[in-house]
Amino acid sequence: MNAETNPLPPALKPRADVRPALISVVCPAYNEAGNLSEFFGAVTTEMRRLEQPFELVFVNDGSSDNTLALMRRLREKHGGVAIVDLSRNFGKEIAVTAGLDAATGEAAIVMDCDMQHPPSLFGEFIAGWRDGYDVVYGVRRDRADESFLKRTTSELFYKIMNMLGDVSVPPNAGDFRLLSRKAIDAVTNLREHHRFMKGVFAWVGFPTKAVEFDVEPRFSGQTKWNYWKLLNFSIEGLTAHTLAPLRVSTYLGLIVAACSFVYGFFVIASTIMFGDPVPGFPTLATLVLFLGGVQLIVLGVIGEYLGRIFNETKNRPLYLLNALEPAEASNASDIPYRGEKNDAAKPFEATGVKRA
Repeated sequence: MNAETNPLPPALKPRADVRPALISVVCPAYNEAGNLSEFFGAVTTEMRRLEQPFELVFVNDGSSDNTLALMRRLREKHGGVAIVDLSRNFGKEIAVTAGLDAATGEAAIVMDCDMQHPPSLFGEFIAGWRDGYDVVYGVRRDRADESFLKRTTSELFYKIMNMLGDVSVPPNAGDFRLLSRKAIDAVTNLREHHRFMKGVFAWVGFPTKAVEFDVEPRFSGQTKWNYWKLLNFSIEGLTAHTLAPLRVSTYLGLIVAACSFVYGFFVIASTIMFGDPVPGFPTLATLVLFLGGVQLIVLGVIGEYLGRIFNETKNRPLYLLNALEPAEASNASDIPYRGEKNDAAKPFEATGVKRA
């Protein structure tokens, strides 16, 4: 597959000597009961084909169906399944963070369990990691299966994000990626509540490699994302990733003030020089409505950032756990395994707050 990569720094060496290292597969799930068994079978089959020891970290994000029961059934029948059961639905961004907090492997693969992220990419992900990359992420080859409106708005979102943000976010790259232990620790050390994981992954940096793939159809169920949720997610991403909207508001105010000054000068000059009457009510009403709209937009932007400050100052944990059921053994325990799990992995705390 074609790939875009950031060049490896000369000092970074390939990880050729860590073949037996444990890989954590982190999977957030919300009402995905119809997909879990198929997903587990596909992941297990691919990892065994690669002869790669792994653990599967399921995150139950407050599901209202029997998702949790199926997770526990898989854990009882198979080793190497960990379950992070959140106390309620905290959203996918927080669920991904909870899964990474619980991951004990030398690297972690984050993916959805609806079968749209193909496990067949594991080999390329792990190969890139062994070559020395700390982040190997999947990029959609095309979006032909989506509507024109969704494709257009998605392209516009990434253009605005990368134009305004300080860090470039790769277009068409979601959460499907492999993170090294170094990258995992960097991501989980960032504890802001309003999380835009694409921006967080981009912000931590490290050598990265892109792998193109085709998104598969969902195995079961319907997507939880509609246009309204995508719009709110876009606003969340912009305001969580950059302060540029505040600066744009300042520029907008300056432009409106300058235009108002020029227009006022034109009206006064026209009246003095040519005796033209000053425009009446329609012009005044239009200007008042326009300026009122601009003020409301700017106040809305300021309110978004004030709301984030308010939530951060409450200093609440990112999430609360109903239960944490760690993996008992690697799913590939019958594969020769010379290494041990990462002893340096950070301890996982039931409140969702990491120990210092």
